[in-house]
Amino acid sequence: MSKIELLAPAKDKEKAKIAIKYGADAVYLGGENYSLRSRASNFSNEDIKEIVEYAHLRKAKIYVTVNIVFHDDDFKGIKEYLEMLYEFGVDALIISSPFLINYVKKHFPKMEAHVSTQLSSLNSEAIKMLKEFGADRVVLAREASMEEIKEISNNSSLPIEVFIHGGMCANYSGRCVMSNRMTNRDANRGGCAHSCRWKYHVYNNGVLLSDPNNPLSMSSKDLRANEYIEDLINANVASLKIEGRMKSEYYIAQVVKTYRNLIDEIYEKGHVSSDRQEYYTNELYKAENRPSATGFLSGKCDEDKSLYGINGAGVTHDYVAIVKEYDEARNIAKIEVKNMFDLKDTLEVFGPDMNNKQFVNNMMFDEDWHFISEAHKPTQIVNIRIPFKVAKDYMIRKVS
Repeated sequence: MSKIELLAPAKDKEKAKIAIKYGADAVYLGGENYSLRSRASNFSNEDIKEIVEYAHLRKAKIYVTVNIVFHDDDFKGIKEYLEMLYEFGVDALIISSPFLINYVKKHFPKMEAHVSTQLSSLNSEAIKMLKEFGADRVVLAREASMEEIKEISNNSSLPIEVFIHGGMCANYSGRCVMSNRMTNRDANRGGCAHSCRWKYHVYNNGVLLSDPNNPLSMSSKDLRANEYIEDLINANVASLKIEGRMKSEYYIAQVVKTYRNLIDEIYEKGHVSSDRQEYYTNELYKAENRPSATGFLSGKCDEDKSLYGINGAGVTHDYVAIVKEYDEARNIAKIEVKNMFDLKDTLEVFGPDMNNKQFVNNMMFDEDWHFISEAHKPTQIVNIRIPFKVAKDYMIRKVS
């Protein structure tokens, strides 16, 4: 039996390279058309070609999203686009249209067609039908419980992919028109305004029903499924998917590395102790900017998995820099500042092949080698002394 796949998101080629470097087996991304994340940076055609070559040299795969809900006008140019992706060697397309699944398999049989979660597949009978259309894999709806996933996997003749981390939806797997109605941005064609995460006052005939100091939010907590990875492996799920094509390189690095280490430990030892599971939970917390929970995996979505009074949004400032170069002879790292930090702060570094290591920032210079006591400008280049070996794309965060 092959090892379960870890599938990571990327909004541009730099994030895709980070994902692969930090342990992703495959990366999914969107082009400039036909993708549900139209507000992400997204990949130009040349970027897609470049990242496919980069990934294949490192034995990783690239999946491209063609997962909008198609209207007639949306099919313009799709044939030429698919031909180009096929020529580039893209490994799979993530598709929401049954017609397009069938079209891809007829005309580009070597390129896999993966059924998007947008189709809300929640039973094995639906998967049998999708196989007849030519589908090679089905991404289950995020509303499936662990017991349902086991049942579907045991009765499915197609590989199953399951979301394990990231944003959830107030509706069935993104099938929502709130954004359309409120902002004229089509959530199912790449323009979701996340209206469910806004804060609302609730009225009945002019009478305020909600707390005036704590407006209502309909948002779900983000998904965090590290406690279920062992069950998903035992259920013969083919791929574990991280959500987050709008996220930073730090989020990608931290989340991918944590799940990579967890998966590898399960395969090596057969089981993860409660203490180790707590460690992985805490590592995932370091990447969060919204509260998280286990979603529907337990079989129900209790009130404590939703965000009614607050939307939970907020950006952590613990991530302070990314390493650009390291001079091992002098122990000097050239870094790019992401968030503010000061001289004498305790910092923590992690990388693809190095677990967390801490040091005190006791030496810091600007790009022209003038001594400085604070680094408060995003994108500023700073030189600091790190007393152990690091490398390009290692991440630095501040220890609270």
